[in-house]
Amino acid sequence: MPLLVQCLKLIRESGNYEIHLIMTKSARLTWQQEMEEPLEMAETLADVCYEPDEMGAGPASGSFRTAGMLIVPCSMKTAAGMISGYTDNLLLRAADVTIKEQRSLVLAVRETPLSVIHLRNLEELSRLPGIHIIPPMMTFYHRPRNIEEMTYHIAAKLLEPFGIEAAGYRRWEGFE
Repeated sequence: MPLLVQCLKLIRESGNYEIHLIMTKSARLTWQQEMEEPLEMAETLADVCYEPDEMGAGPASGSFRTAGMLIVPCSMKTAAGMISGYTDNLLLRAADVTIKEQRSLVLAVRETPLSVIHLRNLEELSRLPGIHIIPPMMTFYHRPRNIEEMTYHIAAKLLEPFGIEAAGYRRWEGFE
């Protein structure tokens, strides 16, 4: 969830997007496990917050204009729901709409190890237009000094498909 917070901050700093936040029951449980701050902290970074059972909310419709969708973290349950078209909550319905409208859908999938089932679902998702599967993997080419710099770097990578350029983001420059 620190990654979600960093993404929300970077989106807010870009000044180009209205942030709509959907947090499932599992996301709330993960927040409690990983964060010291109350859940309201994430909600203050969003412009609009939805409950997962609000199936009539804007993101459930293709006519609701968005630049796309970012799911951070993306559970294997959510990935399975997306690839099977199982839209029993607003998060899955919004992802389904994003897929059918061929908008950017960025998935910060985090599970380890990955089973054959996970890999099959992710492989199928990767074939759909607009899908970006970006696992939050540690990298060291940018020489991070601490976990905060690693988190920032991964958040910046997650936001690249939306054209958001995070200040200080260091791209791979090759070997010298």
